[in-house]
Amino acid sequence: MLLSWDDYHGDEFNAAKAQAPAADSSTVTEAPPAEPPGIEQSAAPLEEPQQKETTAENAEDKVTGNSSNVERAQAAVETLDVAAGLEELEMGAARVRVDDKAMINCRADLNQLVPFKYDWAWQKYLDGCANHWMPQEINMTADVALWKSSDGLTEDERTIVKRNLGFFSTADSLVANNLVLAVYRHITNPECRQYLLRQAFEEAIHTHAYQYCIESLGMDEGEIFNMYREIPSVAKKAAWGLQHTEDLGNPNFQTGTTEADQALLRNLVAFYCVLEGIFFYCGFTQILSMGRRNKMTGTSEQFQYILRDESMHLNFGIDVINQIKLENPHLWTESFKQECIDMILQGTQLEIEYARDTMPRGVLGMNANTMEEYLKFIANRRLAQLGLPEQFSKVQNPFPWMSEIMDLRKEKNFFETRVIEYQTGGALSW
Repeated sequence: MLLSWDDYHGDEFNAAKAQAPAADSSTVTEAPPAEPPGIEQSAAPLEEPQQKETTAENAEDKVTGNSSNVERAQAAVETLDVAAGLEELEMGAARVRVDDKAMINCRADLNQLVPFKYDWAWQKYLDGCANHWMPQEINMTADVALWKSSDGLTEDERTIVKRNLGFFSTADSLVANNLVLAVYRHITNPECRQYLLRQAFEEAIHTHAYQYCIESLGMDEGEIFNMYREIPSVAKKAAWGLQHTEDLGNPNFQTGTTEADQALLRNLVAFYCVLEGIFFYCGFTQILSMGRRNKMTGTSEQFQYILRDESMHLNFGIDVINQIKLENPHLWTESFKQECIDMILQGTQLEIEYARDTMPRGVLGMNANTMEEYLKFIANRRLAQLGLPEQFSKVQNPFPWMSEIMDLRKEKNFFETRVIEYQTGGALSW
């Protein structure tokens, strides 16, 4: 029969303890009980009084430490330097007036959204929110079947799809980086900044959409995402964009001088009028033309949503540039005007080269020559929007259906596809 631990320390144990001779406590220290064989004796534990004393000291130190933390926090609050953004805040200072606001180099409180000075900027923010969409909402099943079919698309059509996904998948990332790291810091108007935040999110959605198409079609992601490093016509466009936008990304860059303000204006012209206003149009026309022929309809619908967003980005950018010109006429010199003309013509030439690279032969009811005329037509529009003289005579829009896609409301069978003009907040008025 097994004994419990209490039984082991019961009568037998107590009887043996009673028979042991008493020891002189003044001269003899009671020996500890023997350790079982094979187990080393561990260090003697602290006596109970010492443990209690140590615990009390730790508690006292903890209280003292907490008190020090609280005192430091109180001292920091008492000496707080009340500042926000660019300006020093004064308690009881006058409230921001509309006339205090400016597009750049504004010293008014940037945290005060109202009163609005640029109602058009706030309206564009509201329209952007109303146009919200996500890539997963679009059915890509037909595209996947067509892409995997051996005779679904010609090699020229496959090249167009790959080239455009390759360029756009990284181009919108470059645009977003410039927007967040450069433009937002130097536009000193809160309602415009509100739209810029919305635009930055839309650029993220666009990059997501391209990735979603690439993943759905089972493309080689390494090949597609590295085209801006490996395909000359794509690489040139990316390099041009970086060349004209990277300076503002320098953390030490500040506006306030004529040279610096013109650098910002130069960035905006390159960013909105060329990157988003010219570089996107060849590829969008190609993909949308494919959708009109009932090919790659899911990808085409993704591009329709993106084009709607980009059209609003472009119009916002043009308004910002023209507002800066009005408020700072000394920046809009003859030499600077010529520089802007040169930038738009350079961008047009790069896009023409891209068109010839992606369409060495006629395809989808278009060819490189008709695309060149279209791009010159677009360049004239960009120049006119900036108040600059048109540079190409007798050019017309060979693709009037592109204007219809961008400018007019359309009706679709809601059971076949989501209506492009669907919004979360009411009817869109172009």
